[in-house]
Amino acid sequence: MSEHTRPLNRQDYKTLTLAALGGALEFYDFIIFVFFAAVVGELFFPADIPEWLRQVQTFGIFAAGYLARPLGGIIMAHFGDLVGRKKMFTLSILLMAVPTLAIGLLPTYASLGIAAPLLLLLMRVLQGAAIGGEVPGAWVFVAEHVPAKRIGIACGTLTAGLTVGILLGSVVATLINTSMTQQTIHDGGWRIPFLLGGAFGLVAMYLRRWLQETPVFIEMQQRKALAEELPLKAVVVNHRKAVVVSMLLTWLLSAGIVVVILMSPVWLQKQLGIAPALTLQANSLATVMLTLGCLAAGTVVDRVGASKTFIAGSLLLAVCSWLFYHLTAGNPAYLFPLYGLVGFSVGVVGAVPYVMVRAFPAEVRFTGISFSYNVAYAIFGGLTPILVTLLMNVSPMAPAWYVLALALLGLGVGIWLRQDIHQPDSVSESSPAHI
Repeated sequence: MSEHTRPLNRQDYKTLTLAALGGALEFYDFIIFVFFAAVVGELFFPADIPEWLRQVQTFGIFAAGYLARPLGGIIMAHFGDLVGRKKMFTLSILLMAVPTLAIGLLPTYASLGIAAPLLLLLMRVLQGAAIGGEVPGAWVFVAEHVPAKRIGIACGTLTAGLTVGILLGSVVATLINTSMTQQTIHDGGWRIPFLLGGAFGLVAMYLRRWLQETPVFIEMQQRKALAEELPLKAVVVNHRKAVVVSMLLTWLLSAGIVVVILMSPVWLQKQLGIAPALTLQANSLATVMLTLGCLAAGTVVDRVGASKTFIAGSLLLAVCSWLFYHLTAGNPAYLFPLYGLVGFSVGVVGAVPYVMVRAFPAEVRFTGISFSYNVAYAIFGGLTPILVTLLMNVSPMAPAWYVLALALLGLGVGIWLRQDIHQPDSVSESSPAHI
C-alpha cells in the first residue's frame, strides 16, 4: 500500500486531535466576545452616551477582529512558508490566548477612562491577527501530515473542530447567564469565559509542542525548494485562478456560517416571535449537525472528489435552507428538525479547505490560502449581515434568498471543478491543481 492511500495511523490521529482541539479553543476565544457584547459595552464606555452609540462602538471593536484577519494571516503565512508551519501554528494560539486572558483582566472605563476601550480594541486586533493565521495554518498543517487520499477527512475534521468552538462559546454563555444574576455578571461574572478561554488556549499551546513539522515542509527544506521570492507576490502573479476559486468558496463558507448559524436565531425571534431560549436550543442542535456535516463532507470529498461533492452538497443546501425558512415560518413545530437538517447541509463547507489545499503549490500554499480566505472572509463575512439586513426591508425571507444564491454559486463552482480531474496525487508536489 502506497503512502498516498494508506489509512490514517496513530500519529495522524494525534495530529488531527491536537490541531482540532486547538482550533476549537481558538475559535471559542475569538467569538466569546459577541455573547457578552452587551455587558462589555456597558462597562467599557461612558455611562452617559446614547445606547445606539454604545452598541455601534462595541460591535465596532468586535468587527476590528475581522478587519485584522487579512493582515495578520498574510504576515503569519509569509513566515509559515519560509521558516515552518509548526512555528506559526504554535504562535497563532499564543497570540490568541494571551489577549483573551488580558480581556478578562482589563480594568473598565470607571477605573481607567478612555484607555479601557482602547486596550480592548488592541486585544481584539491581536485576536483577529491570530485567527487569521490559525485557520489557514491549521488546514495546511493537517493536510501536509496525512496521506493524499485522506486530505478531505483531515480538513473536514479540523473545520468541525472550529464549529465546536462556536458551540462551546454558546454553551459557556448559556451556563453563565443561567447560573448567575445579571448583576453578578455585570460585577465580574463576564470575566470568567475570557479567563477560561485564555487558560485553555495556553494549555492547547503547550500540547502543540508535541506536534512535528510537516513532512512536506521538511522535504522542501532539504530540496531547497522554499519560495525564492515574496510568497504573496508569487500567489498574486502566478495563481490568480486558484485565488478566485478559493475566495468564491470562502464566500459560500461565510454565507453558511454567518447567515444560517449566527443570524438565524435573531431572525426566528424577530420575524416569527419564537422565544429566545428555544431558538438558542435549536441553534445548538444546528451547530452539532454542522459539525457532523463537516465530517461527512470531508469523507465524501476523499471518495468522489471536489466537483461531485460541491454539486451534491450545494443542491442539498439549497433545498434544506429553502425548507427551513419557509416551512418554519408556517409551522414553528418544524423548528428543531429543519434547523438540524439545514445545519447538516451547511457542512458542505467542510470540503472547502480540500480545494484550497490542492489549489496552491507547497512553497506558497500557506500564503495562498491565507490571502484568499482572510481577504474574502473580511469582505463577505463583514458585509453579509449588513446586506441581508437591508434586503429584509424588501422581503422577510431575505436570508433564504441569500443562502439559495450562494448555494447556486457553490453549484457553479462544483460544475467548473469538473475540469479539474488531473490534480497531483500529493499536496507535496510543487505544481498546483489545474484550476
